[in-house]
Order: sequence, then structure tokens, then C-alpha cells
Amino acid sequence: MECYTSFVEALRILLLCIFAAIAYGVVHDQVTARVCVEYFTVGHPPVFHTQSPTLLGLGWGILATWWVGFLLGVPLSLCARAGAAPPLGARDLLKAIGILLLAMAALALVAGVAGYGAAKAGWLVPPRGASERVPEHRHAVYIADLCAHVASYAAGFIGGLGLCTWAVIRRRRIASGPTASK
Repeated sequence: MECYTSFVEALRILLLCIFAAIAYGVVHDQVTARVCVEYFTVGHPPVFHTQSPTLLGLGWGILATWWVGFLLGVPLSLCARAGAAPPLGARDLLKAIGILLLAMAALALVAGVAGYGAAKAGWLVPPRGASERVPEHRHAVYIADLCAHVASYAAGFIGGLGLCTWAVIRRRRIASGPTASK
């Protein structure tokens, strides 16, 4: 029974990561689709045949992030559960995952604003293909979206590694006794 319970909790961590990534992706893409719909209609394959920012944000928010949550959830489940140290459950990881998502959003905002400014100054231009298909007066917002998305993925990757490290350290502190976990 203990093995089953441990598997179920590991699965809960995996699903938490997948759903957190999807929720973040949908919210992020709802914003960026309204900043520059061409980022999705020109810069992405034509999976969703619509110009609706809402539908594009929903569709790409799910399609482009569920796998990121999976790729975080597998190692995080292992770091939180495997071995002799006291295991962490999904509930123990909620706050840390929330902090990671907030940090990703903040970095995406900063990167988007910086990208917009750099594009307005002429330092950045859309990649070949997009620069011809996106109207020139929309290049700066296209770059803003691109920078926000790159920042989100980079912050998520680095933050995910940090989250795994945090889980291992947290478990070791719990194993060391009550004074070490404070």
C-alpha cells in the first residue's frame, strides 16, 4: 500500500506541474496575444486557424506548455519523493511552484518591455520571414512578445532546476531534525 501511495503522490506532483504550466501558459498567452497577435499567426505554425487573441492564447497556452510541466514534473517528483529522506508531497511544493510562476511572469514583463524598447531603438528586428510578414509598425510589439516568451522559457528552465535543488535540500533539512528545518 505504501508503494501505491507514493506513486499516487508522485503522480499528483507531475499533474500539479503540468496544470501549473498550462495555467501560466494560458494567462501569459492571453496577454501576449493581445500585445501582438502576429506573434502567433505569423511566428507559429498555423495550428489554430483563427485571428482571435482569446482562442490563440488558449490554444497555444496549452499546446506550448503542457510538455514543459511534464519535463519539470518528472524530475521534481523524483527529487521530492525518491530515496530515504522524508518525502515531499504536492501540497509541500505549491508555494514554491507559485513563486516560480510569479518570478517567470515578472521576468517576462521586464524582457517584453526591454525588447520593445530595443526594437524601437532599432537594436532588434523580427527574425527573417516574420520581418517580411509582420507590418513594420508592429515589429516592436512582435519583438516584445518574442522576448517575453524567451524569458518565460529560460526562467522556467532555470527555476525548475532550482526547484528540484530546493526539494532535495528541504528533504535533507527535514531529515536532519526539527532545528534544521526552521
